[in-house]
Amino acid sequence: MKAIDRVLAARDKDRPKITDYIDNVFTDFFEQKGDLLGKEDASIYGGIALFHGKPVTVLGHRKGNDVNENVTCNFGMPGPEGYRKALRIMKQAEKFGRPIITFVDTPGAYPGLEAEMYGISQAISGNLAAMSSLKVPVISIVTGEGSSGGALGIAVANRVYMLENAVYSVLSPEGFASILWHDSARRDEAAEAMKLTAKDLLDFGVIDGIISERGSSLKVVSEDENANTIIRLYDRIDKQISKALKELEGKSGDQLAEERFEKFRSFDSAFLKADESARMENI
Repeated sequence: MKAIDRVLAARDKDRPKITDYIDNVFTDFFEQKGDLLGKEDASIYGGIALFHGKPVTVLGHRKGNDVNENVTCNFGMPGPEGYRKALRIMKQAEKFGRPIITFVDTPGAYPGLEAEMYGISQAISGNLAAMSSLKVPVISIVTGEGSSGGALGIAVANRVYMLENAVYSVLSPEGFASILWHDSARRDEAAEAMKLTAKDLLDFGVIDGIISERGSSLKVVSEDENANTIIRLYDRIDKQISKALKELEGKSGDQLAEERFEKFRSFDSAFLKADESARMENI
């Protein structure tokens, strides 16, 4: 399967959304809204839930299930209010000792003038700094697109996983091709060069594991087949979260924060090593 095929699968409108994951993996969900400063941003959806009877905080990007919801949720592109809301919810989780699980699926933060005026860069950078020091377990799962700081704003985690057909990168292949070659039509070539698939990122050590979709893009082939595929996916996500929480259980808050900080600091050396290896291959 080519990288661009993964990109298109990640964007497929029929893939499960944050609401589906919450409804099928957690129970007793209670939504929390607002950043206590600006307006409500529907593109970030989160609150308190139970996971196997234990309280957790769960949140993620929300794209919506139809055109009206897409517009309300700004197609999963949060503004500064969304990231401030996410941080408020996560800080509350830290206060009460609840693990945090985030689901990442966004083409990026909203790039509009209003977002810039109200501090989108500060909101995202504030999340990165604050999440680095949270003293509770943080688990992130990239379920579709994970693009730019818009994705990273809720993904600084102790454990990061990706669905098999998800993608995770600094920008879209179209944007990459436009910048590098001034030709967005070369997106297929860009997707290959960007190394944005789950397998690529596992090889680089950016993520901790891949959650199998058993080769399916979760498009509707037949109603029964698609339903069974999705049920199996929820079960695998449940097992992965359980495994991660067990691995992190017993660690002190300081240990969790230190390990998370060092995890992300280590990416610089990993990418430098990969870049050096690529240059040597081309000599």
